[in-house]
Amino acid sequence: MTTVRTRQLRCRFEAEGGPVDALRGVDLDVPRGAFVAIMGPSGSGKTTLLHCAAGLRTPTSGTVELGGVHLAGLGEAALAEVRRRRIGFVFQSFNLLPALTAAENVELPLRLDGRRPDPRHTAGLLARVGLDGRGSHRPGQLSGGQQQRVAVARALITDPEVVFADEPTGALDIRSAREVLSLLRYLADRGQTIIMVTHDPVAASFSDNVLFLADGLVVDHLVRPGAAAVANRMATLVESAERAANAAGVR
Repeated sequence: MTTVRTRQLRCRFEAEGGPVDALRGVDLDVPRGAFVAIMGPSGSGKTTLLHCAAGLRTPTSGTVELGGVHLAGLGEAALAEVRRRRIGFVFQSFNLLPALTAAENVELPLRLDGRRPDPRHTAGLLARVGLDGRGSHRPGQLSGGQQQRVAVARALITDPEVVFADEPTGALDIRSAREVLSLLRYLADRGQTIIMVTHDPVAASFSDNVLFLADGLVVDHLVRPGAAAVANRMATLVESAERAANAAGVR
């Protein structure tokens, strides 16, 4: 069953130099339990695609489906409910509240949704991400990798259909990044759907499928590639983007 599907997804927004077509007709099918990485040169539209697919941004045209539900057909209240209950989001900068403990940060989506957390479930989820016994620690008492694992647990607390991750290892050192990526791989192997934007070929190599965007379009994909293959493909895309930019400057 497909968890996330987009069809002819387009997104245009106004920038200082005029309108920008961040997405120009993207079709995407992510099966349940897949771990998909999205890569591309700067300005290729990868973060815009992630935000549109997660219901955080309204596309200019095209459709986004989550578990067969068309997001465009939902009112604001219903869309907010989908984001709270069916989607988890992991940010590069953790976005933990420093005054709350790790357990309280994990439980926050439930409390915002008016639901009472089960402390046993919270403790079990923290143990699942390798933080057994750390629930009473505040973010400042945890390493960067541990804070990101709290953020992953927070994304999982509502048992979402899909977890979106925006550069989840961008603020981490190599060891911490590998720990978080191994955790995401572990979750995917147990049926959690994950869609991750990354610039790091090593991070992408943990996924099942790497999609490459350029100029708002999906231009290639690799299935379970090594980091070297991802890096080589990215280098080609970056060179192509630079040539296009130089040609536009000459004109």
